[in-house]
Amino acid sequence: MSDAAPTAPAAPAASAGARPALTLAAPRRAKPPRHLADLAPAERAAAAAELGVPAFRVKQVAQHYFGRGEVDPAGMTDLPAGLRDQLGSALLPPLLTQTRALEADDGDTVKTLWKLFDGARIESVLMRYPGRVTLCVSSQAGCGMACPFCATGQGGLQRNLSAAEVVEQVHAANRRLAPTGERVHNVVFMGMGEALANYKACVGAVRRMVDPAPDGLGMSARGITVSTVGLVPAVDRLAGEGLAVTLALSLHAPDDVLRNELVPLNSRFDVAAVLDSAKRYFDATGRRVSIEYALIRDVNDHAWRADLLAEQLLARGSGWVHVNPIPLNPTPGSRWTASDPRVEAEFVRRLRDAGIPTTVRDTRGRDIDGACGQLAASDIAQPTG
Repeated sequence: MSDAAPTAPAAPAASAGARPALTLAAPRRAKPPRHLADLAPAERAAAAAELGVPAFRVKQVAQHYFGRGEVDPAGMTDLPAGLRDQLGSALLPPLLTQTRALEADDGDTVKTLWKLFDGARIESVLMRYPGRVTLCVSSQAGCGMACPFCATGQGGLQRNLSAAEVVEQVHAANRRLAPTGERVHNVVFMGMGEALANYKACVGAVRRMVDPAPDGLGMSARGITVSTVGLVPAVDRLAGEGLAVTLALSLHAPDDVLRNELVPLNSRFDVAAVLDSAKRYFDATGRRVSIEYALIRDVNDHAWRADLLAEQLLARGSGWVHVNPIPLNPTPGSRWTASDPRVEAEFVRRLRDAGIPTTVRDTRGRDIDGACGQLAASDIAQPTG
């Protein structure tokens, strides 16, 4: 592997066929049923009036859903029997139907495929570690960012999720964990979709996660990570929300020539712009930014690119960033594959020697269609009876 930077680095084409186009606006689709988790606390009184019940009745439902993890109105015995079904139907409609659940790592990793009300599919991944539980959630059905090495990106964008469809992924994981006495500690918006392209629902979901019961799940904002490929205006907007969530920037290349190929959004917001916005996020929130970097064999794993990445980050200061190299989880039939372990080690060494905190991402679920979008794609491809 040469240390010298080629004059015109380029990535191989993803495939011989046409690539999906970058799509920032979601297609117009029918909206999912309104759910309690879609409503901010201030909006619940209006919902109560619409239903013709006192506001405290909606608060009781919220206490059951957010505080106790209940979804069956039959068990909400503090509600009058005649109201249970009415309020359950109006405020807790089913949003996710489990289609498949695959386990790995001796059951510590569970990847679930969900069918939504309109037939769209999304995925979530539950990962249990000693002392904590992390859930990777989807924020869109599909993705419009068109990154050629990503299974979700190659499927295109179907629609945005509602805030409640995101929250329900967390709620369902907590229900699954209930027999063990565990709960989800960390949520990462690293499943299907570009979270900041679905800004209102993303922020609404985060607020439902962090608000204390009965307004929300009472999670710590510091346990929530929002990932983006670099929607600069949305990053700046998020910095002003007063939420102490971690920002993860999916960079994947430190130079514009290559990043234009790997992350088509780079043609609108280049490397300098997205790194500047990430630094502004740190300055506004004090939360160290994670740089996500999928290591792809002979594409972006050159030693000189590690040096350039370190240079770009240090030019904006020290102590504001952490790099997560990620061994690529290849999709079936793709020419993109993970870096050689020795190349990965050299890439990491150079970053660390430059003073950049660097941790190789622990990859889970490689034997269960682990790359985001694989399970949904394989399910949709199955013939229906």
